[in-house]
Amino acid sequence: MVSADAGNIVQFDNVGLRYGSGAETLSDLSFSLAAGAFYFLTGPSGAGKSSLLRLIYLAQRPSRGVIRMFGEDVVTLPRQRMPGFRRRIGVVFQDFRLVPHLSAYENIALPLRVNGVAEADIDQPVREMLEWVGLSGRANAKPPTLSGGEQQRVAIARAVIGRPEILVADEPTGNVDPEMAERLLYLFEALNKLGTTILVATHDLHLVPRVPSAQLMRLDKGYIADPTGTLRYPPRRG
Repeated sequence: MVSADAGNIVQFDNVGLRYGSGAETLSDLSFSLAAGAFYFLTGPSGAGKSSLLRLIYLAQRPSRGVIRMFGEDVVTLPRQRMPGFRRRIGVVFQDFRLVPHLSAYENIALPLRVNGVAEADIDQPVREMLEWVGLSGRANAKPPTLSGGEQQRVAIARAVIGRPEILVADEPTGNVDPEMAERLLYLFEALNKLGTTILVATHDLHLVPRVPSAQLMRLDKGYIADPTGTLRYPPRRG
């Protein structure tokens, strides 16, 4: 078993992911994410970005290899401990996954309530989040009445309100205009400065230079690139 580096919040060692009996979607991934760092994950469509994120937010177990998060092996983590781990991870999904019968306000408040925050301590942070993402006037609106960009902003506010230890975002600026994209990146940077590790998957390379402190990871054909951008293709098994 690979020993955890105290400076890393995520550590992959020879991780592979296969759906069914087909070829591996991800192969021989070995990398770490430093606690408190900011990363962009890029790569062409079909490279495996969403699959990699699923492994990190614990929606999928790998087919092989070791994944350590918060210093523990999550591949063998007992199922009853998973909810506690997931509460330490903020996720912005590509398809938003808002609760349709709850208002924007209630969707954003949901993580605080799940974590047992007292009702008296919920209103102010939720109102601040709504203002930050430009939705103060839509607090009572339910997701079906919101545009795609508005739903995206609610999803982002919900993901960051609990100040997770790591935030994983799948194309978080894909449904907003450039001005709002800048504002959301600024929100991610502010959260990062408070100590949250940020991993943003995006196909838009124009976003990368807007966060000077960010590191770039690249996926192609299920393999991860080295820092020079040269892809490593280990020998295929079998």
